[in-house]
Amino acid sequence: MEKNTSNPVYDIDAGEYNLKLAEALKGVEEFKKPDWIDFVKSSPSKARPIEDLDFWFKRAASILRQIYRKEVVGVNRLKTRYGSKKERGSKPEKFVKAGGKIIRTILQQSDAAGLTEITKGVKGVKGKRPGRQLTEKGKKFLEDVK
Repeated sequence: MEKNTSNPVYDIDAGEYNLKLAEALKGVEEFKKPDWIDFVKSSPSKARPIEDLDFWFKRAASILRQIYRKEVVGVNRLKTRYGSKKERGSKPEKFVKAGGKIIRTILQQSDAAGLTEITKGVKGVKGKRPGRQLTEKGKKFLEDVK
């Protein structure tokens, strides 16, 4: 399936687009920063809790853009995407997946907002994986961000 490259999701630089999308998500009622986000790390590989005040909306914007690009994405794939190398002292660094709670909560909020929906995988059919995909409302929301 050929991707449409003449839309704002791909026309604007990814970092700049994610910041604009994060600002737009602040206006969506279902996207609320949980109380516990100030006390948790985003991954076991991190040494300190998250310090960025807008982290929740930036991560949500990044996840939605990943779903837009890949069409169907599951929590495990996103955990791998946001993982990083863990510092292990004198031992060599090792890749560790990110925590899943933040990703799951953001996906649940986007489901509640009507931007994504759960898809069921079809066994034996290539390309029909289980995970989340954007709804028409979600695609329109992402393409309208300027």
